[in-house]
Amino acid sequence: MKITILKDKLKEGINIIERIPAKSTTLPILNNILIKTEKNFLNLSATNLEIGIKWWSLVKVEKEGEILVPVRIFSNFINLLPNKPVTLEVKNLTLSIECDNYKTQIKGFSPEEFPLIPKIEGGESLGIDSSVFSQGLSQVVDIASLSVTRPEISGIYFSFQKNLIKIAATDSFRLGEKKLFINSQLNKEYSLILPQGAAKEIIGIFSEKNLIQSNSPKDLKIYFSPNQILFEKSLQETPHPHIQIISRLIEGEFPNYQEIIPKKCETQAVFQKNEFLNQIKSAALFSGKVSEVKLKVRPKENKIEVTSQSPDLGEYYSFLPGKVKGKEVSASFNHRFLIEGLLNIQGQEALFELNNEEGPSILKSAEDENYIYVVMPVKTT
Repeated sequence: MKITILKDKLKEGINIIERIPAKSTTLPILNNILIKTEKNFLNLSATNLEIGIKWWSLVKVEKEGEILVPVRIFSNFINLLPNKPVTLEVKNLTLSIECDNYKTQIKGFSPEEFPLIPKIEGGESLGIDSSVFSQGLSQVVDIASLSVTRPEISGIYFSFQKNLIKIAATDSFRLGEKKLFINSQLNKEYSLILPQGAAKEIIGIFSEKNLIQSNSPKDLKIYFSPNQILFEKSLQETPHPHIQIISRLIEGEFPNYQEIIPKKCETQAVFQKNEFLNQIKSAALFSGKVSEVKLKVRPKENKIEVTSQSPDLGEYYSFLPGKVKGKEVSASFNHRFLIEGLLNIQGQEALFELNNEEGPSILKSAEDENYIYVVMPVKTT
């Protein structure tokens, strides 16, 4: 193999690919990336056996070939090179790298040792704006919780429908759901659970500011299969793939979370989101061992009182004016859950709906009802 590519373009591919290889002692081959040519393209590939990722770029190919090299030494060296053309050449399982006054050789491995990344061919696909999809996914991705006994809540639930994508996650104490309205040509509906790690990589990669943004409103293609899912973004200058992320799916049935979303609430409060966020963060400084802050909603006074106390540190009190209707109610919450819910709400005003001190409460934007955050109160004795 012998190719020439600009250093910054090569570094773009490495930055994407090097997210995936795991520091594995049982399977050290996973610490490597596969470098290969495909006609006029350079292809970089990596996998951790759960997620596979591929990156392509048009390059000047003098001779085709492939090699497996350790990702860290390859990345670190390329990062130090000037932004000039880089020549990669493979001879006898050794990768020679030349750029301006720099020259090195990296010992590689046979490509035959690289684990096979599955392909998805012939299935249905869906097109969507990558930034819209990544933003929606980011609002729920951190809610999922690793569980050995309940692997289904370790991932992100997707329901792909004719004109709607529902994205949801839960850790049994809280729930987030985001709705994305689309115009698709799917012949049937798809429901699946994506591992949290794959979801985070999708957000990180397709939200990269250094990626060239496509003019297409449906620049991200999603391909379905029974056990895997593929996310693909094409090159701008040609319909050839630019980035592919393929992930296995989590087996099992996601909880019927619609049942825990309150259909109606007895108390409703509209308030300034950022001010409420600051008050919860302040109360968190004085919360006890269970991270508890207490909220008292007072409709007659149009305010929410925020209190917390610690036997060792002291007490906290503040109140937040708002538009409140319904009955007076008090409930205690884990401050971290409230903070994370508020951070995921877009807009200036937030809507807080409560029923009683033990039932689920809802946080959402007063301006956008396509995202809801359900949080369970902390039971007090």
